[in-house]
Amino acid sequence: MKLSTLSRSVAGKVVIITGAASGMGRATAHLFADEGARVAALDINADALSAVVKEMTDAGYDAKGWVLDLSQGESIQPVFDEIAAHFGGIDILVNNAGISIFSPVDADAYLAAWNKTLAVLLTAQMLTIRAALPYLRKAVHPRIINIASTEALGATKFGSPYTAAKTGVVGLTRSLAVELGPEAITVNCVCPGPINTGMTAAIPDEQKAIFARRRVALKRYAEPEEVAHATLSLALPAAQYITGVVLPVDGGMTIKNA
Repeated sequence: MKLSTLSRSVAGKVVIITGAASGMGRATAHLFADEGARVAALDINADALSAVVKEMTDAGYDAKGWVLDLSQGESIQPVFDEIAAHFGGIDILVNNAGISIFSPVDADAYLAAWNKTLAVLLTAQMLTIRAALPYLRKAVHPRIINIASTEALGATKFGSPYTAAKTGVVGLTRSLAVELGPEAITVNCVCPGPINTGMTAAIPDEQKAIFARRRVALKRYAEPEEVAHATLSLALPAAQYITGVVLPVDGGMTIKNA
């Protein structure tokens, strides 16, 4: 006989995961599928997306992919309507899609980098939330999890578009947590630190090791699945009293002074 009353299962829940074709998005899609969720995987890369969806369906999971360029905001609502029609609703939204463009503020390419970065990392999250909201309002345990970055808690040279966008994600999360709280829709934010993904693949392993030893309490980079588990925790039905949280998943990087 169970002594507790709240569920830690997402089995049967419909989850949308943007940027699902690689890195943290792929790990998140696989984890939710393993836990019995029905996965709507979104990505701009059609071939990689098809491969990830095939991995899930070959394993017997309920998953389907939609190719979507989140910088084209007018395309978002029709895709979300199609997802809801296909699965019969939407329970969880994971805003994971990301890009990283670094540029000095006075460079000729800076404005293009700024506009593209803000469109994908911040404006698209707002638009996906707006698109999902009518369906989330009908869900039993509606959840929104926005992926930001520890760059929202600090800064890196030449990364001002990225830092501004990720800081905006934190603000969007907090404000919507207050706005949607009366409807029992929780809105939380995960801030990954140094993770082994495509965005960090160009960094030599030796430099990663030096950085981790110097800056990270756990002395290493994380694997994408470690971030995915934090995301899953915030999506659980039992996480019904957690909202507006900004959760660093960074191996202790942001609390380490020396």
